[in-house]
Parts: sequence; C-alpha cells; structure tokens
Amino acid sequence: MHIRVERDALAQAVTWAARTLPSRPSMPVLSGVMLIAEKDSLTLSSFDYEISARVQLDIDVIEPGKVLVSGRLLADITKALPAVPVVLKLEGNRVLIECGRSLFTLPTLPVEDYPALPDMPTTAGSVDGDIFSEAVAQVAIAAGKDDTIPVLTGIRVEIDGSHVTLAATDRYRLAVRTFPWSPTTTSPELNTLVPARILADAAKSMGSAKTVELAIAPDGEKLIGFEAEGMRTTTRLLDGEFPKYRSLLPNESSTTAVVDTIELVNAVKRVALVAERNTPIRMHFTHGEINMRAGSGDDAQANEVLEVDVDGDPIEIAFNPGYLLDGLHAIDAPKARFSFTVATKPVVITGMTNENNDYEADYRYLLMPVRLTG
Repeated sequence: MHIRVERDALAQAVTWAARTLPSRPSMPVLSGVMLIAEKDSLTLSSFDYEISARVQLDIDVIEPGKVLVSGRLLADITKALPAVPVVLKLEGNRVLIECGRSLFTLPTLPVEDYPALPDMPTTAGSVDGDIFSEAVAQVAIAAGKDDTIPVLTGIRVEIDGSHVTLAATDRYRLAVRTFPWSPTTTSPELNTLVPARILADAAKSMGSAKTVELAIAPDGEKLIGFEAEGMRTTTRLLDGEFPKYRSLLPNESSTTAVVDTIELVNAVKRVALVAERNTPIRMHFTHGEINMRAGSGDDAQANEVLEVDVDGDPIEIAFNPGYLLDGLHAIDAPKARFSFTVATKPVVITGMTNENNDYEADYRYLLMPVRLTG
C-alpha cells in the first residue's frame, strides 16, 4: 500500500474510526484500525464485535493495499502532524508515515486475524443532522453511568410513523425528546434500546451532516446503524426492559414558574459553591421571586434571590445542583419553565419558545427533588 492524503481529512477519518476502540481489547488486533486503499479511495474501519465504525474518503492511491495498525497511536500521530499532505507506505511489516519533515514508522498487526465488519442494516429513514445531534445530546445527559444496571445506560428509541422519541433515565432524572424524521416505509414502528455513550458519540460526530440515515436490522439481529457523509457506525442493542417512563410525566401542575435561564444558571452555580459533596440547594418559589440557599450551621452558606413569574401556590423544594444545571443547559432556551405538583414529586423543566408564554413540549426534563430535612 502506498497513498497520499491531506492531513486534515486523514486525521478526521482516523479519529472517527478509532473513537470507539476498546481500552482493554480482548484480542490485540481489536485495538487496530484497518486501512484499505483501492482505486481512488481509502476506507478506515474498526470493530470489537459490539461496535463498528467505517469511513471512506477520496485520496491519491499510488499502490492499493490494506494494513492494520494501532488505532489510538495512529489517531494521536495524525492529529499532531503539520498541515501538509501525508504519505503512508507499507514496507514489510511496518508502515511509514511521512508529513513534511516528520517521519513515523508503525508496526503492523496481522490483517488475517481481523474480524469482518457486520453488514449495514436496511435504511429505515433519515433525519436532519443538527436535529439528530441536538436531540441525542439533550437526552444522553440523563442516561445512567453505572454498568451494574445496563438497561439504564441506554437511550430508548421509539419510532412511531413520522416521529422519533428518545428517552433516558438514571432514576434521578428523566429526559425525553421527540422530533420529526423521514421514514422510508409507511408508518414504521420500533421500540429499542441503544447504548447511550455510543449513540451520543455518533450523533455529535454526525451533527454537521445535512442528513443522518437510521438503519435497523430485522427482528432478532439486535443491531442498529447510523450513516452520514461517508461515516458509518453500527452497534449491538441492549437487552432488558426500559422503565415505563411515560407514567412519570404529570399531565397537570399546581404551580408553574418562568425564569430567565442564563440568570438562573449563573445563580445556581454561585450558590452551589458552598454545596459540598454535591449536597442540594433549596429553592423557595414564591410570588415574584426564587430564594435559593445552600449550606447550614457552621458550614459555609450562600443565599441568592432572583425574579420569577409564579402561577400558583408557593413551593419550597431542593435539587441536586449538578442535575439541575444539566437540565437548564439542555433546554437551550432563553426562559425556563418549571412545572410543579407537590414538593415531594418531580418537577418538569421545559424551555420557553417566545414571549407569548409558549413552551417547548418536544423536550422535557424531569428532575427528582432531594428530600428536605431540618
């Protein structure tokens, strides 16, 4: 193999292919990225029997061939190279990487031991790249990080005709986002569970694409795929029963409050400075203001008051400040709307879309309160 390629294009492609490589591969070859040069294109791929990634780009192929090298090392090298064309050449059992006056040699891994990538499932439809990226990011923040409960580390994907609903929960908060898409079949339906980390990473990388295609394997194959602008990834689905989250979303509220999002974010950050070990901050919503405080006794204390529009009875409630900030950042709106039932039950946070007090129902962030003591 002997190829010439632009540095930026190569670095982006290697980063995509190497992003899901396992930190502790079960076999040495699974730490590698496969490079296949043929005609006028280069295909880079990785696979660990759970997640696959593939990307193709146009290059100058001097001599076709394929090679398998350490993916993480190749990614580190390509990102550090100067901004001039790169030449890769296979010589014996080593790959030479030349870029300007920089020269690297990498040992190769046995190509014959590398597993074949799974076939891409059948395309089920497409969605705008920016919508897909935003929706997944809004929901992924609520997914669990504890692998001892695998079902909570996933994002529930529900397809119902022309709409897709994503949901994730770690038992302390719940995020739900619905968005339109363009199905390729009439009124498709799907309920599945995708690893949140993999979906979030793919959506972030594909956010600049005009469209992202969603591919679904037939029943029983437990595989889902995403493709955009030459990038392709597949992942095995998670097993298990996702919580029946819709019953957690209240249909009505006794009190609502609307507050400037940026002002509230900044105030929560200030008050939370004295909330050691992520202890809660108390928020007293009354007519015209929120009184926020944290700390007690001989410990450091903080108190701040913000203007707020409250409709309903006053309510005092406490939240984990980190979880609250996650939700306020995720709504991505100038105004935040809090919908309460009682102080011991979750609040639903949504974004306000305009001055007419319309709220964005497509995204809802439900946050469990912390029990008040003292």
